[in-house]
Amino acid sequence: MIKVQKGTKDILPAEMPIWHFMEEKANEIFTKYGAKEIRTPIFEATELFARGVGDTTDIVNKEMYTFEKSDRSLTLRPENTAGVVRSFIENGMHRLSAPVKLWYKGPMFRYERPQAGRQRQFHQVGVEVFGIKQATADAEVILMAVNYLKELGLNDLTVELNSLGCPKCREEFKTRLKEVIRPYLPQLCEDCQTRFDKNPLRLLDCKSPECQEIYAKPEIQAVIQGDFICEECSEHFEELKGYLDALGIKYTRNKLLVRGLDYYNRTVFEIKSNNLGSQNAVCGGGRYDTLVKNLGGEDTPAIGFAMGMERLASLLGEKQDKKLKAYIVSNNTLEAIKLAEELRAKNITCEFDLTNKKFVKQLEKASKVAEYALILGEDEISANKITVKDLDTSEQKTIKKEELDLV
Repeated sequence: MIKVQKGTKDILPAEMPIWHFMEEKANEIFTKYGAKEIRTPIFEATELFARGVGDTTDIVNKEMYTFEKSDRSLTLRPENTAGVVRSFIENGMHRLSAPVKLWYKGPMFRYERPQAGRQRQFHQVGVEVFGIKQATADAEVILMAVNYLKELGLNDLTVELNSLGCPKCREEFKTRLKEVIRPYLPQLCEDCQTRFDKNPLRLLDCKSPECQEIYAKPEIQAVIQGDFICEECSEHFEELKGYLDALGIKYTRNKLLVRGLDYYNRTVFEIKSNNLGSQNAVCGGGRYDTLVKNLGGEDTPAIGFAMGMERLASLLGEKQDKKLKAYIVSNNTLEAIKLAEELRAKNITCEFDLTNKKFVKQLEKASKVAEYALILGEDEISANKITVKDLDTSEQKTIKKEELDLV
């Protein structure tokens, strides 16, 4: 028997109500903020992710599904910001009135060790906002994410914020960080030794307990906790915090928060759930003001976020599927199918027994799957009537067929 591949899973019919719920709420909430849905291909040129996500990231170095086709290198998307930016540039969306707000949902692919809430094929829902450099966009994006999660019923949330500064002031921080970490370089894990020269900020993202112990040393913490960002970046961050305070969004400053992708600058944030253990982030995002230009577009500020839908589903639990509005009980298959199609034309969900079982079996099925049983016996058919049974109260009445109204 051929089985599902490791790190992937079937989303079965019994699980679909929660997925439909997440998707419908995304459309509802993000549309309120003026965001339009976009759907990009699930594979792109490998170069897009190498240039966009960053060739020093774990995603590009270790986790991408890349294949060669007709002398071209293609990659299944490991995240969707780079693809949305590519579409933004290619389709001339910079000519639209700012802000341009886009949201998406769909599968992503990363080759990594499967664990709770994390698969090799997983799904994300996310938002990208282009064209606004002011902190108003940062505040609205965070508010959008928080309100979406609350609409899903998640209230045990913590918002963590940090500012990575701009490329100019970040260089000073990188230099100071390398100076204090250099004496401990031989003791760091292999990944951190590689990151030390290529992207020292990502040292702070390491989950190795041994590395974390080193980074907790007083002289290193003094640099990490210092105020390295320039005056303009500091003003932007203070403005953002002012908006969040005024909007009642509770947050904490986490100076170790750097996110795992190279394109972030200034604001980065994570939203965490207290019910997920150590891997507790349900949303991550931030500002990426240089990415559009780096990928060949106009100089365009941008900010966004993404959420793992499998993690959200694990927090939301099961959701009962909606029952059919009606189940037609009849041994006259032709009349049953004709009535079913009439009801479906009126957007009424219904089924009938395709195998023509006995009445009692059909009624048993109806009681499990529908709100009403519509009984079509020979007497009803000859009189052009229907017996309607409320399967919740067991009350029933016989009415003329044209009087049937289940909407």
